[in-house]
Amino acid sequence: MIEQRSLLQTGKQVSDMECYLDNSATTRCFDSVAQLMTKIMCEEYGNPSSLHNKGMQAESWLRYAREVIAANLKVSPKEIIFTSGGTEADNLALRGCAYANCRRGRHLITTAIEHPAVLETAHYLEEQGFEVTYLPVDSAGRIRLSDLEQAIRPDTILVSVMHTNNEIGSLQPIAQAGELIKRINPETLFHVDAVQGYGKFRILPRRMKIDLLSVSAHKIHGPKGVGFLYAGDRVKIRPVVFGGGQERGLRSGTENVPAIAGMARAVEECYRNLEADVDRLYGLRSLFTEEVGKMPGVTVNGLPDRESAPHVVSVSFEGVRSEVLLHALEERGIYVSAGSACASNHPDTAGSATLRAIGLASGLLSSTIRFSFSAFTTEEEIRFTLQALQELVPMLRRFTRR
Repeated sequence: MIEQRSLLQTGKQVSDMECYLDNSATTRCFDSVAQLMTKIMCEEYGNPSSLHNKGMQAESWLRYAREVIAANLKVSPKEIIFTSGGTEADNLALRGCAYANCRRGRHLITTAIEHPAVLETAHYLEEQGFEVTYLPVDSAGRIRLSDLEQAIRPDTILVSVMHTNNEIGSLQPIAQAGELIKRINPETLFHVDAVQGYGKFRILPRRMKIDLLSVSAHKIHGPKGVGFLYAGDRVKIRPVVFGGGQERGLRSGTENVPAIAGMARAVEECYRNLEADVDRLYGLRSLFTEEVGKMPGVTVNGLPDRESAPHVVSVSFEGVRSEVLLHALEERGIYVSAGSACASNHPDTAGSATLRAIGLASGLLSSTIRFSFSAFTTEEEIRFTLQALQELVPMLRRFTRR
């Protein structure tokens, strides 16, 4: 039995257990990642562009990271471009390819439920004279391949579709989309934002006809502030950051060597026992969705079990505002999210774009919580969270009705 102590006289409690279930926002670093980064920061801290031994030490860590990531994706190391994270990788993919290929066409395609890093970049490109088609999704958050087929035109220069949705965990038919795009127009580039899917699935760009792939380290138990863009060697792309010409001239600025090496170590850790780790996550997901789904007035959004991502669960609690439930859970040591963390700076938005796109009832848009799991999540934490929800939700509904 987990020992708890009362807080005030409202039924709220604080627990000695800490349950971090906001792993789609960010993850705890693996210990091996933090240890490697500390070693490099304190001992092998040279600038990788320097010609002396310290610089060569630093450069060797960049080479190590490029080779690890390339081997994981089964691509060439020269096709890996280090960035400051997924947002920069998405910007480089969309803006860099739009400007580099604008003579061939000015039409792009993306979906209605992309991360703001893609959607806001698409809106910016529209302001610059490009045309963007936004594909709708079904009630489970998936695009229809027939819609994609109809949207592709001779002047379509790029299609951008996320691998895994960050709010409801929906999985897109990436391999089928890649085949379709290349069959209709082999010149059209295919970009995949894999920030939420990488580390949970094996993603092979060449086999899946992916030309560009964005990844962020802090979603896979690596450090914040670093990521990469895979860009196939035939992709025509322009830089969006200018300076000293690092990363083959595509991303200037002194490379963040400790973070880049830490990201590579996180990739090694994530994929060492991937299948077993993902099976465990799906088990936790099934336990959570089955039990929370038994509660009255509760809707689990998206598809069940292995038709969705193993680590993301979106749940709507009728009659309870998400912010109120979030803070009530926080007081018990349970940390969750009211939608996308990256969109939380816009509280005036009436529900997330993703929840609106899947047709969620308007009354539930502000009553939805995202629970997201990681390699560190335990069954004990899941059961503790379920117990808290079973106690808190009825109580909060009573307060709401007063």
